[in-house]
Amino acid sequence: MTEQLWFTHLLNHYFGGMTTALLHRLGITPAHPTAPITNVVAMQVLVLLVLIVFFLIVRTRLSVEKPGKLQMTVEMAEEFMGEQAEQIIGHDYQRHLPYLLALGYFILLCNLLGLIPGFESPTANPSVPLGCAVATFIYYHFYGIRQHGASYIKQFLGPVWAMAWLMFIIEVISHFARILSLTVRLYANMFAGDMVTLAFFSLVPVLVPVAFLGLHLFVSLVQTFIFVILATVYIGMAVSEEH
Repeated sequence: MTEQLWFTHLLNHYFGGMTTALLHRLGITPAHPTAPITNVVAMQVLVLLVLIVFFLIVRTRLSVEKPGKLQMTVEMAEEFMGEQAEQIIGHDYQRHLPYLLALGYFILLCNLLGLIPGFESPTANPSVPLGCAVATFIYYHFYGIRQHGASYIKQFLGPVWAMAWLMFIIEVISHFARILSLTVRLYANMFAGDMVTLAFFSLVPVLVPVAFLGLHLFVSLVQTFIFVILATVYIGMAVSEEH
């Protein structure tokens, strides 16, 4: 059994029995019935709680006349993402902005959590990037079908009808490959970042690791940006009127 983080231990202490009972009702037998909540799940719960508290604070401090620094920071992030979405998706990009922002905030906070002693980056576990990738896969196909109806299938057939059967196979494979690409890119970078930071902290606990913390911060921001931008591109391609 992997060593529990203090927050994981706290959740298992208060909610472990309830979680185990729920899993049994669903026909799932947890590997550790006394501690069914893993570190990865606990860190995601923590991220969710932090985001809820964060946006509640932002909501209570909203001001048109005198916006605070926190409000201005959130507005800048929304404006930046809105500009990217407008350029890539085009018309009706506002519909997809909430999903892209939520995805970005979630991934960024998951990435940064590993910088804090006593916590781990959930995105350093493949299940979390995979979940984000699958959610994005389902999201853009849902809106592609909603936008085009049955004609959405034309995006998989190509311009030459004689080659439609081959193009369909290639396109289906390429769309599923997007899940793998999004997952591996985020997971590999965050896992490597966590390992390098931990290694240097154990070898040289003073000064030198600070540089690697800065590198981890940079990688976290870049990987969040790449993931969200690729999600934006996939949405734009799915809802585009041009085939």
